[in-house]
Amino acid sequence: MCGIAGFVTSGGTPPAEDLGRALSRLHHRGPDDQGTVFFPEPPAGARVGLGNTRLSILDLSPAGHQPMSTADGRFTIVYNGEVTNYQELRAELVAAGRRFRSGSDTEVLLEAWAAWGPAALERLEGMFAFALFDREAASVTLARDPFGIKPLFYVLLPTGAVFASEIPALLEFGGISRRANPARLWDYLVRSNTDHGSETMLADVRQVPPAHRLTVSLAAPSSAEPERYWRAENGERRTIPFGEAATELRGLLEGSVRRHLRSDVPVGFALSGGVDSSAMLALARGALGPAAELHAFGYVSDDPALSEESYQVIAAQSAHATLHPVRFTANDLERELDTLMQVQGEPFASPTIYGQYRIFRAAREAGMKVMVGGQGADEIFAGYQRYAPARVVSLLREHAYWSAGKFARAAGRRWQMRGRSILRSALGLSVPRRWQESLRVARRRHRRLGWVAEEWFLERGIGPTPVWMPRGREALKELLLHTIEDVHLQALMRYEDRNAMAFSIENRVPFLTPALARFAFAMPESYLISPEGVPKALLRAAMRGIVPDPILDRRDKIGFAVPVAGLLASSAPWVERQLKALRGMPMVRPDQIQRHWDAVRIGRSIPDAFLVWRWLGLTRWIEQFNIRCD
Repeated sequence: MCGIAGFVTSGGTPPAEDLGRALSRLHHRGPDDQGTVFFPEPPAGARVGLGNTRLSILDLSPAGHQPMSTADGRFTIVYNGEVTNYQELRAELVAAGRRFRSGSDTEVLLEAWAAWGPAALERLEGMFAFALFDREAASVTLARDPFGIKPLFYVLLPTGAVFASEIPALLEFGGISRRANPARLWDYLVRSNTDHGSETMLADVRQVPPAHRLTVSLAAPSSAEPERYWRAENGERRTIPFGEAATELRGLLEGSVRRHLRSDVPVGFALSGGVDSSAMLALARGALGPAAELHAFGYVSDDPALSEESYQVIAAQSAHATLHPVRFTANDLERELDTLMQVQGEPFASPTIYGQYRIFRAAREAGMKVMVGGQGADEIFAGYQRYAPARVVSLLREHAYWSAGKFARAAGRRWQMRGRSILRSALGLSVPRRWQESLRVARRRHRRLGWVAEEWFLERGIGPTPVWMPRGREALKELLLHTIEDVHLQALMRYEDRNAMAFSIENRVPFLTPALARFAFAMPESYLISPEGVPKALLRAAMRGIVPDPILDRRDKIGFAVPVAGLLASSAPWVERQLKALRGMPMVRPDQIQRHWDAVRIGRSIPDAFLVWRWLGLTRWIEQFNIRCD
């Protein structure tokens, strides 16, 4: 796990000093070692600079130093991540005649590329973002793992390109505008989303999308375009009995967890008390044996309605792990918000992110250098309430009308809501495209967007965007793919990566492997959400007998929540000072702000609390990073 940065120039003065400053901003990602290399290569005037800050996890010796080159000098790489199947790939490469000088996964990735070229990307399991210079082809390839677990940002300039693991480090290179991206401002303010596609909150800064690579030619660096190399949905469909599928899934998960536990440093576990994180802890106990020392870290809310402490205790006791409860107060959040904003680099949608930040801090203080968590299971195996209406749509498109109504009633009971609400949402997903404009208007009114200065966005070409609609017969799988590729998962990966790396911790997510995703998408939708409305039905069945029954049979889903309204109301004077900064921002209507804040301060309104939080995040981000909103 590391930080990487670099540049490609087709002319002019190479920004070597800028690279040094960028690496200084990435020291927290790799405090154990640092290296740079520069190449004066053809075509004439072109230059390449690669830099790395190393967090030593595998092969702690100097043999794992980066930048790393092949023996013949053709390929040089800087790399951030962990290839969890590196041992299997190394054995295959050795059998093919490749020789190794270290025990690092970096060298395995390098030799895999030398042997297989870009086809190596589809053979990697784990998380990665890297820049690889090919002397012979006179190009630098930037690539990112299939799920975007590791970050990689870049800017294409008239005379070249620069890249880095984090936006604050990237801004150390000269010539990058700090002008806000109006499209992403709209997404953040209205939809609570900043992380999808290749755009970022800054107009000039792009990110390599998950499952993409970008080839930057030294001859014409500014013409580079991302290319997709993998997708979770490949059209495969399997018909096997449910019990057989659960057994196969258990085997896949056991193998993934076993590979994700490979480390030469201490490993800890993030534990919410839900099915996913509890499964990781239980599977780790099985993989490591009864003598291994396990440490789990879980956030505990002071709000009984949001606390999962009792389930955390059950999971930890079952796995014979030491549980470290983590708490924080409104004063803690108030004091550290600016620090957290520097860590994240962009606004974030909820103070829950601070709870996660505190978990990684506690883990580091306890000596952990690697953490394992359960992120990604909800997105792959259908764990959220929002997936139930999509399943109804699938049933309706199969003309299984009776089953659709029965499922809606069962799912409603499961989620403590009316089945009619699920049916209404399903009908909304089925609205013909010609009616979408009316639906958009109705939704905007429902969301009370009077505080948005829509004319400011319209002047910049930002207006209502099409509502997502499933097109095919398997609406649930379409929504899962949309969640993985376009929304939600990318934000979760950003939050976890920055929070973990702020404390020089490598965060691993065994659910997010290509094999597990392909397996889930090959299964019938009824295996993901059962006809009885049980979410993650196949995963629960696979973990039966491993994860304690009280956790598998939970009917609530708290989802690592913090009492947002209570936190803000407890810090009312501080919040009001921050909200004053909105008066100078043209994209919102300051006269509309007060009533939403009053609903939080007096009525503890949760929807308004999340809205107020987004405003706070916007003001702190603009001030912290000197952002222009013109």
